[in-house]
Amino acid sequence: MKKIVFTGGGSAGHVTPNLALISALRQKGWEASYIGSADGIEKQIIDEAGIPFHHISSGKLRRYFDLKNMKDPFKVLKGVWDSYKLLKKLKPSIVFSKGGFVSVPVVVAGWMRGIPVIIHESDMTPGLANKLSVPFARKVCVTFPETLSLAAKKSSAAGGSGSQASDEGGKAVLTGLPIRSELQAGSAERGRSLCDFTRSKPVLLVMGGSLGAKAINEAVRAKLQSLLQRFQIVHICGKGNLDASLEGLRGYRQFEYVNKELPDLLAMTDIVISRAGATSICEFLALQKPMVLIPLTRQASRGDQIVNAASFEKSGYGRVLPEEQATADTLHALVTEVYEHRKDYTERMARSQVKDGVGAIVELIETESLPSRR
Repeated sequence: MKKIVFTGGGSAGHVTPNLALISALRQKGWEASYIGSADGIEKQIIDEAGIPFHHISSGKLRRYFDLKNMKDPFKVLKGVWDSYKLLKKLKPSIVFSKGGFVSVPVVVAGWMRGIPVIIHESDMTPGLANKLSVPFARKVCVTFPETLSLAAKKSSAAGGSGSQASDEGGKAVLTGLPIRSELQAGSAERGRSLCDFTRSKPVLLVMGGSLGAKAINEAVRAKLQSLLQRFQIVHICGKGNLDASLEGLRGYRQFEYVNKELPDLLAMTDIVISRAGATSICEFLALQKPMVLIPLTRQASRGDQIVNAASFEKSGYGRVLPEEQATADTLHALVTEVYEHRKDYTERMARSQVKDGVGAIVELIETESLPSRR
């Protein structure tokens, strides 16, 4: 049986695309296992999916001063050793990395063992973990055409065979983002039943990523009564962010986190308020859900969500509201504007060139894992 090891973690966006690939590969006779951190969100998601999970030591690679920077490199080195031993035991034909800091030791260990490694970058600008992984990877899959030139430069600097991503033998490959097939199979009726919603009123989905978003939660709840006059609201607010005083409020349903329920919730949704992580917004795009995007600030991130959101607004898939400007009133006004012009947004999304990457990546995995390619 053909074997593959997946890695990636730190947020749901580094995990759920792997699930889409695992499902497709299993249908082709592949056996998949996963390497992540013991306390990361990836363990919960992968365990729920019934995929064999192995944990390693993991340290965060920070761009800023922190006393933890003194000891975390040793955690990363231990993670490489942990991964090296695991890969000897698992004997995969190939390693696939979705990024996040936990993936770096696995990628390095795969390279040390002579196992082909493919990495995938969701965002328009590569993250630090993937930048560090490029020299050890055979192929670098990207979601956006704009990322090709950046990935090609990294590939060339790392010893790629060409300076352009389109050169034969180059590392950078435009594949799109893997989209979970189950998202397309959601039932609006099941979603309404779960939330006790009616057919007569549109649905606004609010989510701030797998960990929630305080700024979004506060802005929505501050204008909740006004929003409920026009929308039914399903609010995925993050762990520890439920508001007990709002339980039982007609037309409003809150969750800390959803997994299996998400396809049904999305099926009934008319408009989305969200952060701008690449995985989430590409899934909204595939389902043609108009978006109000509130990206993480540069103070809280490396700025990748700002770039992602700007690209989607330029393409006409939604509107961007910087967090610094996200008051209850500005959010209410923008949600109203996007909903009133929802047909224009969905028509532009239907013409999008950002595609589901499952087929292209599965083909690449099968090609790069062939003995003749090793």
